[in-house]
Amino acid sequence: MVEWIHQLPWGLLIFACLTLGLAPFAPPHIVEKLKMLREGTLKRPLDWFDLFYHALPFLLLAVKIGVEGWLALAG
Repeated sequence: MVEWIHQLPWGLLIFACLTLGLAPFAPPHIVEKLKMLREGTLKRPLDWFDLFYHALPFLLLAVKIGVEGWLALAG
């Protein structure tokens, strides 16, 4: 798993965050779904899928940052 994350290109993850992660752009779906989660109105399975779908690029980017940092410290 670590090797797979390590091999993911930075450009691909950043592109995914800017397109899939923020689509549609006014307002971004991820902002809308996080607001619903905070308010407790995220109930339908489609809403949960939407949240996961739009959050996935950001989660992968965060994991890659962590893996790269860990590999740099491990030498």
